[in-house]
Amino acid sequence: MTQLILARLPKFDLLSESFGALAAMLVALPAAIAFGLLVYAPLGPAHAGAGALAGILGAVALGLIAPALGGTPRLISAPCAPAAAVLAAFAAELVRSQTISAEHVVSLISLVAVGAGGLQLIFGALGGGRLIKYIPYPVVAGYLSGVGVLILLGQLPKLFALPKGTALSSGLFNPELWSGPALGVGLVTVAAMLLAPKLTRVVPATIIALASGVAAYFAIAFFVPELRVLAGNALVIGPIGLPSGADVQGSSSSLSRLLAFTDLSFAELNRILVPMVTLGVLLSIDTLKTCVVVDALTRSRHDSNRELIGQGIGNLVCGIVGGIPGAGTSGATLVNLSSGGKTRVSGVLTGLFALIAFVLFGPLVAWVPYSALAGILVVVAFRMIDRKTFRLLRRRTTILDFVVVAAVVLTAVALNLIAAAGVGVALAILLFLREQIRGSVVRRKSMGNQMFSKKRRPPSEMTLLEEHGTRTVIFELQGALFFGTTDQLFTELEGYIARTANYRTIVLDLKRVQSVDFTAAHMLQQIQSQISEAGSTLILTGLSESLPEYLEQVGLIRGKTAIEVFHNLGDALEAIEDRVLAENRPTAADAVLDFGEFELVRDLPAMLSRAEDGEQALQALSASVRERSLKPGERAFAQGESGDEIFLVRRGTMRIQLPIAGGKNHHLATFARGDFFGDLAFLDRGVRSADAIAPEGAELYVLSRAAFNEVARAFPELGTILFSRLARTIAFRLRQADTELRALQES
Repeated sequence: MTQLILARLPKFDLLSESFGALAAMLVALPAAIAFGLLVYAPLGPAHAGAGALAGILGAVALGLIAPALGGTPRLISAPCAPAAAVLAAFAAELVRSQTISAEHVVSLISLVAVGAGGLQLIFGALGGGRLIKYIPYPVVAGYLSGVGVLILLGQLPKLFALPKGTALSSGLFNPELWSGPALGVGLVTVAAMLLAPKLTRVVPATIIALASGVAAYFAIAFFVPELRVLAGNALVIGPIGLPSGADVQGSSSSLSRLLAFTDLSFAELNRILVPMVTLGVLLSIDTLKTCVVVDALTRSRHDSNRELIGQGIGNLVCGIVGGIPGAGTSGATLVNLSSGGKTRVSGVLTGLFALIAFVLFGPLVAWVPYSALAGILVVVAFRMIDRKTFRLLRRRTTILDFVVVAAVVLTAVALNLIAAAGVGVALAILLFLREQIRGSVVRRKSMGNQMFSKKRRPPSEMTLLEEHGTRTVIFELQGALFFGTTDQLFTELEGYIARTANYRTIVLDLKRVQSVDFTAAHMLQQIQSQISEAGSTLILTGLSESLPEYLEQVGLIRGKTAIEVFHNLGDALEAIEDRVLAENRPTAADAVLDFGEFELVRDLPAMLSRAEDGEQALQALSASVRERSLKPGERAFAQGESGDEIFLVRRGTMRIQLPIAGGKNHHLATFARGDFFGDLAFLDRGVRSADAIAPEGAELYVLSRAAFNEVARAFPELGTILFSRLARTIAFRLRQADTELRALQES
């Protein structure tokens, strides 16, 4: 293990790392002791020393292991408030059952820590570091606020030194139950904790507060002699170690903690399972939140999965040695950053310094007053409560987020943190549904005269398509089609379904739809039935790979009333346009066009000032073109090729596509019979910018710029007219593109 740790340590400045680690240890160690006392408090005063020892062992074990194996330089790992709150609630629940001995409670606490560390290790190994960060913030904020409230309520009796068994509600309103010395020490500690950051940033506030509390205690002890005695003194921690009478080789040893896993009954396993999972997830979230803060301050990027593996191993060892588990803590980490820590060496040194401090100054910890540590925890707990949550009440759209936070906090206080975790998970699902439903499932709505296929058509055909395009409506959908959004989609379509006599075709583009559940499929089936009764058509496009099979299984795209399905929206629009043209302007699509039948050169002789020159010019131009036949899938040209020819489609279609990364192609346009392509290279003689492919074969006329120039020299007027027609056709295509862009922006 030592070699592995040393191998992972980068080059470092030992002096700077030592200063950062020392400052971080001074923050983390007192808090770790306080958290240990909090966890062991339900076991009674006799276990206070064992609780302090558990906090120290947690700071040492986690500090030595997690930074060396983790994925975030500068991060300081130590026992933390969420871990203390979960384990304290678990210990209190076990004690209330009155069927388990205190020593066995300690073993079960250690098993929860070991299990939580193991879960973190599994999270990291399976790549769960990214997934944990997606838990909604209101749930995390509510849980942490609930932890803060529980710690606050748990420390107030210690702050006032209320007699054991006294209810907090009655104790706070009965000053005769208060301990004056304890309250004085606690209030001095709280004041020092709050004022220290305003006075100096050199010495951590935790150290100043603890020192102030201890000084206040001994100042009071100067006038109260019984406070100078350690034995039987209920206001201080007392000797650090195991409870009196406990056998080191008994239930509290590391070996017995490992063996306890083999002796677990089903009831005990069931009892530790929920707190174990809760602790594993909560410590992971707490760590990754601190990692994000470190990234922002240092302009670096942490490795979430590796960090969880390091934290998991650290917490696993913590449980084995009897320490309090923890996470990457923001307070100690920020102190480390500001004091010179730059690598994970500072984190390892923090654990080492905690061990040295325990060995050298362990006996002095016995004189630390409970109320001083309670004062520190009261401030920590108060800062954990997210008071910004109340701002969510200002806007109607965020009221549900406030309800989530409040529900988790109230559940934590009224029941326990385990129940709060369950409520948080349930409300996280509710938030997800809210976000899915809040956004419109219809991303864009367009009419058939606003959006056209990529098949280029002559102006006369485009005029016809624009005239009949009002009978086609296109809905581009987004998100998930499930039981929460089906009603919204039906509401959007309802008006068009009711007027199917006016709309021949309704297109639903599912390119941006991630999933479709059975409720949505059933709703689409109902829509199809209503549309087909009116003689109209429902078309689905852009289905993901798994959707066609699923929709076929539920009977949506099979049978006599099957919905039409196209690979993409362009193909669907092309099919719709072909139908409109076939119904309103029948053409002999298989006939081969002669050169004079193309709109580009049609009526050309009449355009020249002398008719006889026009006939000669057309004959000369016709003689300069050559015929070319393409087999199915054959290219007319490829991207990057040089050429100056313009191509006129006599029969078939030509597909223009742009090669992109990954061996894929992007469909730019399709040119049909009577149209032309390749005009840009004909004009500027540049290289081809895309591929031109004949999907089913084609017959072409090819006119080179060189051949055209020869004709234009003989008939200059011809060149002017032809370039004018080229310019007009290109302008028409650009205006069509503008119309589609405007429709996209306005919808």
